[in-house]
Amino acid sequence: MLMNRAETGLVNSPPRRWLQRWYEVPVLLRFGGRLIPGARALEIGCGSGYGSQLILERFGAATVDAVDLDPAMIRRAGKRLARYRDRVRLAQGSATDLRAALDADDESYSAVFDFGIVHHIPDWRKAIAEVARVLTPGGRFYFEEVTAHALARPTYRRLFDHPTDDRFSAEQFLDELARRGLVLLGSLTRIQDDYLLGVAAKPISTGGDT
Repeated sequence: MLMNRAETGLVNSPPRRWLQRWYEVPVLLRFGGRLIPGARALEIGCGSGYGSQLILERFGAATVDAVDLDPAMIRRAGKRLARYRDRVRLAQGSATDLRAALDADDESYSAVFDFGIVHHIPDWRKAIAEVARVLTPGGRFYFEEVTAHALARPTYRRLFDHPTDDRFSAEQFLDELARRGLVLLGSLTRIQDDYLLGVAAKPISTGGDT
């Protein structure tokens, strides 16, 4: 689901970028650390490309593939990220079908980043399934999400457009990660049950019989 004009302005504003760089990124680094050398990363819902820039600069990704539904955002991201040349690949498409958007094979990314996009996706469970599918064993899912508790607040309802059905609580989001085989690393930051920040990993199979 595309963001409306008010939310597009907010997510591209200097205060939002300051919060992302100086609060969210340090929290996610504390939980999940920097990426391994040569890591290939994916950002779902890349917007104007600021998150992908942080993934390269702060998390140490070698390359980033990024997808967004909005062609205008892809164009903006292309301008922002042009200096990284072939380290970035952008595609218009849905996080619920990464094979169509990016020709993404199973277990093809060391990390997937979600800077507040899954709550915009009507079939959010399918998006989580895609994250789990494309992660390599040992790969990590870095997420910052907005819950149904926040979306029910008058400010959100008045200013922003979000799917109205099947919104997730913090517990439902975490349960879906577990259902898809992703294991939360360490602790989790919750802000008034409105926002979640954390990192989950895809376990490495031992290959042995049980």
